[in-house]
Amino acid sequence: MRKMLIVDDEKNIRLGLKMMIEREFPDFYAIRMAVHGQDALAQYEGERADIVITDIRMPIMDGLELIRRLMNEPEKGQEPPIFIILSGYDDFAYARAAIEYQVKNYLLKPIRREELFEALRKSETTLQAQAELAERVAVSDTFREQLQINRLKEWFAQEGDVAIEKADEFAASAGFDTFSRPFTVAVLNDKSESSGSMSKEQFKQMAENLLKPMDGVLDASFLDQGNRLVLIGSPTSQFVELYKQICGNERVHVGISAEGEQAGDLYRCYRQASEALQYSFLYSSCRLLRHEDIAGEARAYPAAPIEEVRKLGNMLGTDREREMLELLKQIFHIEELPRVDIQFLKLAGKMINEQVLDEIFRIYGDGSIEVLKLYRRVGSMDNFHTFHDYYRSLELLLSSVNEYVRGIRSAYSEHSEINAAIAYIEEFYYKPLNMAVVSNHVGLNYSYFSEAFKAHTGESFVLFLKKVRIRKGKELLLEDNRKMQDIGSAVGFENSKQFSRVFKELEGVSPQEYKIKLRTDAQQSSGEGTE
Repeated sequence: MRKMLIVDDEKNIRLGLKMMIEREFPDFYAIRMAVHGQDALAQYEGERADIVITDIRMPIMDGLELIRRLMNEPEKGQEPPIFIILSGYDDFAYARAAIEYQVKNYLLKPIRREELFEALRKSETTLQAQAELAERVAVSDTFREQLQINRLKEWFAQEGDVAIEKADEFAASAGFDTFSRPFTVAVLNDKSESSGSMSKEQFKQMAENLLKPMDGVLDASFLDQGNRLVLIGSPTSQFVELYKQICGNERVHVGISAEGEQAGDLYRCYRQASEALQYSFLYSSCRLLRHEDIAGEARAYPAAPIEEVRKLGNMLGTDREREMLELLKQIFHIEELPRVDIQFLKLAGKMINEQVLDEIFRIYGDGSIEVLKLYRRVGSMDNFHTFHDYYRSLELLLSSVNEYVRGIRSAYSEHSEINAAIAYIEEFYYKPLNMAVVSNHVGLNYSYFSEAFKAHTGESFVLFLKKVRIRKGKELLLEDNRKMQDIGSAVGFENSKQFSRVFKELEGVSPQEYKIKLRTDAQQSSGEGTE
């Protein structure tokens, strides 16, 4: 509904206008009324109106002053309202003064219905034209902004030489001439993992909102091809302050470039900020890094650790865990951090993932290996807050895999532990057994006990235990004086109902039916013998 404000110090005129308008345009206008200009101004500040119908001569604040106030102090991003002036014949001098405010609608008192309705129809035409223009401007601005972002993304994704050669071309199409000077580029990455964490778009919106009240300029903000938030503006201090405001989130890392002036500097600054962001990963206590902090350091890029990774794979499943972890330090050149090139560290991690962990998966499978739940996360450094977090998780995973493989190999090569487990089940089947109890009794890890037991017996632990108990139960069914309830308890089942269910599951008939069959077979055998 259109919002309308009727301003007149005469009550009958206010109510008369309201009644006429509501009858002619039912449910089209939400109408409020004011008794003078000051009252109208206070109401407008609380809720704006699309159309203001105002008398000129009123006490306290007249209509002309009201128009001047509303024209000179429009709400941000809003057009002033459409004005319709009510005037008498003696008010022509006042009405003429309103021309400077581009007021085009005048109604002489007494108000004629046709003139009022025509003025409202003209006002509606003007409002629609304003809305269409605002929409076109908004679409145009959005299009230009998106075009600028797309060109910046395309530019920043280019290789160094190509990007620098075409700097002027990209800068012109990205609207570089509107950027502040000097400018700085900040690149932020949010590695939050909780289910309630913000999406990248929400994170972008939060950063933009935090920058608004700061004393600076934000020329562009967007998510680059790596889904990292890129901010371009000035001064550098506003990005440092932004970091301080979000530093409660320890998984946010920020890289900040040096200042730039020329078009070619924009690409260089983006690369600087990206590099600083990358190397912040190597510092466990530093989440904001300026490019100047790392610019003077020489980065070592050792040869690919082909032989070292091969040896690491060979050591898994042996008693050389300490040597294996020492070799891991050598592979990543831990003693030289953070002066090692981060691309080398990613290469080393990729080689371990593909040539060691993937091979363990291929040989032993992933379905029953509890210790490899970390596998998918350790598969990429990007899943971690810092390199320190990644390295500790990789150490833990390799130690766990080493123990697992060692146990599996031992269980496969020497079946004494599994045979001991079978003997234990045969002796204590009537007790509340489970795999944890039995594996602990024979001193084997729960995870690889399950794998080794199935490999040795051809059956899962649960099915094997069921078969032992039912076999013992069948022996007790031969005794006539045994009650069904007592038999179930005697062989380890919680109650006779569970015993009957498992019995039928394995034998195809209930215990009672099986007992009848035994008697029938015995009688038949006895009858044949007497003949």
